[in-house]
Order: sequence, then C-alpha cells, then structure tokens
Amino acid sequence: MSWFAENYIALLYLISAVLFIFGLKRLGKVRSARGGNQLASVAMLLAIVATLLELGHIDYRWIIGGAALGAVVGAIAATRVAMTAMPEMVAIFNGFGGASSVLVALAVVWKDLIELETFSGTTGSILGGTAAVTIGISILIGAITLSGSLIAYLKLQGKLKRGQPIILPARHVLTLGLVLGAAIFCAQFIGATSAMTVTQSALLMTLVSLVLGVLLVIPIGGADMPVVVSLLNSYSGMAASATGFVLNNNLLIISGALVGASGLILTQIMCVAMNRSLLNVLVGGFGVTDSGGGSSGNDEYQNITSCGPEEAAMTLEGAESVIIVPGYGLAVAQAQHVVREMADMLQKQGAKVSYAIHPVAGRMPGHMNVLLAEADVPYEQLVEMDQINPEFRTADVAIILGANDVVNPAASNDKTSPIYGMPILNAHEARSVFVVKRSLGAGYAGIKNTLFEGDNTTMIFGDAKQVIQGIVNELKES
Repeated sequence: MSWFAENYIALLYLISAVLFIFGLKRLGKVRSARGGNQLASVAMLLAIVATLLELGHIDYRWIIGGAALGAVVGAIAATRVAMTAMPEMVAIFNGFGGASSVLVALAVVWKDLIELETFSGTTGSILGGTAAVTIGISILIGAITLSGSLIAYLKLQGKLKRGQPIILPARHVLTLGLVLGAAIFCAQFIGATSAMTVTQSALLMTLVSLVLGVLLVIPIGGADMPVVVSLLNSYSGMAASATGFVLNNNLLIISGALVGASGLILTQIMCVAMNRSLLNVLVGGFGVTDSGGGSSGNDEYQNITSCGPEEAAMTLEGAESVIIVPGYGLAVAQAQHVVREMADMLQKQGAKVSYAIHPVAGRMPGHMNVLLAEADVPYEQLVEMDQINPEFRTADVAIILGANDVVNPAASNDKTSPIYGMPILNAHEARSVFVVKRSLGAGYAGIKNTLFEGDNTTMIFGDAKQVIQGIVNELKES
C-alpha cells in the first residue's frame, strides 16, 4: 500500500472517530439526539469504507450479501418493532454485539493456528502473550454479553418470569465457581504451547462464559431490568474494544471504549435514580413479592376513589398547570398520540402542560423520551425529575399514565419499603392526581403503591388510550 493510501485511510479513521465522539455528545440531549444518531451513522459508514480500503483485494460477495441481509433485518426492526418491544430489541442487539466479538476472536485464533505450520518445539505462548490476552478478554466479555442479553430479552418478553427474579440454590457458589473456571481457562489459553490446548481452552472458556452470563442475569428482578440493559450495553462496548485490540484496529478500540464508558456512566445514573448500588443490582433478588415492603394484593388497598373520563375532563377544564407522568402502561396502550392531542387542547385553553420524565420509567433508559418523540411532543415539554419535582406543589393536576413504582410515596416515607430512598416523581404533591391504570396491580417492584389511597388521588381504571380518548371527547364537547 502506498504512503498516500495509508494516510488517506488513517484520515478516514480519524474523521470517523471524531464523528463518533460528537455524535455521542449530541445523544445527551433530547433535542439533538436525532442529529447525534445521524452523525454516528455517518461515522460508521466511513469506518466501514476505511476498513475495506485497508484490507485491499477481498471477495466483496460475502460483504455485499451480509450488508444486504443486515439492511433488511434493520429495516424490518425499525418499522415493525413496537415501542413496547424496544427494550427487548436493544437487549438482543447487545447480544449480537457480544456474539460478534466472540466469533471474531475465535476466527482469529483458528486463523493463527492454521497459519502456523508446526507446533512441535514451541516455547512460550503459541499465540503470543499480548494477542492471547486480548483474544481471551474478547471471548470472555463477549460470551457473557451474548447469553446475558438473551436472558434479558426472554425476561422482558415475559417468557422467564418477567416480574420476578429466578433464585437458584447456592447461586453465589455456582457463580464464583464459574468465575474461577473462566479465569483458569483464560490463563490456560494465554499460556498454551500447543494447538490442542489453545482450541480446548478457547472452547471451554466460551462455554463457561456463556453459562456465567445466564447466571448473572436470571436472579435480577424486573425492577432492575433498565439497569441490566444499560450494563449489557456497556459490556458489548467493552467486548468490541477488546476485539479492536485483537484486530489491531484503533477505530474499533475507540468506538468500543466510547460505548463501554457511556454505558457504565448511564448504568451509574440509573443506579442513583433507584438508590441502589451496582453490586446490589448484580446480586439480584429485588422485586420478590414477599418482601417486607408490601405485596401486590389488591385487598390491601382501602379508601380508593375512582371516576370516569367525564369527571377528569371537568377538572382539567379549569386547570392552569398540568403535569403528565408517562409510564410503561402508556407504551403498552400506544397512547402517546392521543395524549399529545389532549395536551394540545389543554394548551389552547391556556393551561401549561409538562411531561415528567423519571430516569427508570419504562423498561430501558430513555424509553419515555423516545415514546413521546414518536408523537412529536415538543422537546421543551419533557422535563427531567430533578427539575419537575418542585413544580408538582403548584400543579393543579397530575395525570399518571401507567407509571407505578416511580411515583410511589413509600420510597420517601416508608422505611420498611424495599424501594425506600429511591428518588421518585412527587406527583402526590399536586392538588389533584389522576392515575390511569387497568387495575390496582403492583408495578415491577411488586409492592403496594400508597399513592392510590391518597386523599387527592382518583383512579381511572381502563386502557390508557381509551381513557385519554374519552377525556379528549369530553373536552371537545365542552
């Protein structure tokens, strides 16, 4: 390759890395997130072009076929996956990232073994110390990400006790044993002096890591799933970065490190939002219904007041300040568009309308932001928890749409509650609170919500879309 070609490729890599960084930065704000995603897409395109140019003469048939297949899958996912299934899609994409790292690392291992003409008389690591370490790390993290993401996907799909952790007997002993086994096989792989040892240790390390990923995720309850999805995203980035070292590709190292670091930061933010440590989340068990903080039993509720859309519309007609609290129930009902219609009508009547966004509302970080953006809700109306909480005291009406644990006052005033200390949206401080839910069933934490019994709280039972449509119809007739 000529000097000009090498520098041209290096320049493409540099531009791509810069675009990745600026794209990630723009993802930090709702208004600029779309542009940030587009920048990152351009960066990925440049990275692919630069990589193909660096490889030189290659068979493009497989690459074109893979690109076409990926484009079809991506288009189907973008157009057909429902907003409620977005967390599952993110989880499975994290798993695909981990699988890619494992497959690339194993391919490099076998490629190197095939290229070695003889293994007899070899001294020291057959693959070389540095290469063996990076390959081992890539396999280890990638396999854990793959199996852990698949379990997260199944739990979010409700196929593995979505709301409850799965507690295995002696799980901590099993996990510790698998960690030690993975470390032993990794060390054996790094120091292997024969092709047979390299192959066996690589396969055993992959198998143990896959099982370890399963055991790390199945004991985690539904209330912690947003944190798990974020953490697995970080794992996929770290696996990609390790693969960058395997392939000696600086851009893959940089982009993987960006994903890994941002995922860890987001995971920490989610843990703070739930008042839980990352270790506490990984140990699992949160969300068991027999915990000391109450249960999901409806018969524990007393003095519940309920009404229909008509009464709610009458209250909203005279409201000057309305705060809407979106939750997973809003996503399930696909009610974002009719909620936007209701908000527009209230604004025309002179009311101030805001949307209170809790960091862990929904099933993944940013779930509510994406949901409301789909209905073209103005970005300035989406207000984060710390900024919106002081406004509840002066709000005439708070409308809670499918949210549960993130508005539970027990987190603030019940020291026996398992969610005590978790920062919540102070919806209970509004003059009137309407809670739209199908039933009095518990949220993912599996505990009673004392907000439902509040003197200023009125329940509106039913599908969120149908209820809000009823309110809209009443407002139109008034």
